Amino acid sequence: MINGVSFRLCYFIGLIVGTIPCLSAGLEIGGKPQQGGLLFGSVVQGDSVRYQGKKIQLTDSGRFIIGLDRDAPAQIELQVIALDGSAVTHEVAIAQREYQIQRIEGVARQYVAPDPAQVSRSRQEAVKVGAARRQKRKQTDFFSGFIWPANGPITGVFGSQRVYNGEPRRPHYGVDVAGPVGALAVAPAGGLVTLAESDLFFSGGTLIIDHGHSLSSTFLHLSKLLVKVGDRVVQGQKVAEIGATGRVTGPHLDWRMNWLGAKGNARIDPQLLVPEMKLITLSSNE
Repeated sequence: MINGVSFRLCYFIGLIVGTIPCLSAGLEIGGKPQQGGLLFGSVVQGDSVRYQGKKIQLTDSGRFIIGLDRDAPAQIELQVIALDGSAVTHEVAIAQREYQIQRIEGVARQYVAPDPAQVSRSRQEAVKVGAARRQKRKQTDFFSGFIWPANGPITGVFGSQRVYNGEPRRPHYGVDVAGPVGALAVAPAGGLVTLAESDLFFSGGTLIIDHGHSLSSTFLHLSKLLVKVGDRVVQGQKVAEIGATGRVTGPHLDWRMNWLGAKGNARIDPQLLVPEMKLITLSSNE
């Protein structure tokens, strides 16, 4: 465990300001220590870090990130391994969250049970999406921070979930920003385009930008793609137009973030990485 009053004090301060800058036994941790958060860390150059039984990707200077899933446990362990093979295990407390749960009864079965053909198609498309997220690029675009990819009212939040007739549906893993069809969406951080599909069944026009170190942004329900697979984009670059494609009830941008860890995708809450939104209209004519 990270020892001493210094860690407990900096963790307490971190809960107030939203970060936990700490240095103990060669490990520094910052970021949002809560479900859906993203941790930023560093170790002494030459050391390695093991999380969930697997070594995680480091920069040459020893910096790294760790994504905390929507349902991350109340405590995680990081093992720092020195060049001489000695190891120290650090425990980090993760704040638990309460999510919006909407329970709806009396919904007709045909609106709850998916069509087998639709399920088959969506599974095939999920293979493409999964491959686009399985990147191990050394680039560290995420260290420059994130901006909102679109402006508008927030109509859906991370972690919310509906329960139909007592059967839980899959939680919402992104943040929804309402906007008219054709409104611009920009890159929240620099990266490489690894998926650009105009017509996926559930998500419609879909774009994935890999930010490096297995961290990616996904945009759903787009009406138009302005970039293609292999394009390198910079923060603020116009990459798509908002739409109402796929399974939606109205035009909006669904922004999701994923970090690929040893146990699969950790779903990250984008709102934890950006400042408070300033409503500025972005149109396709700008």
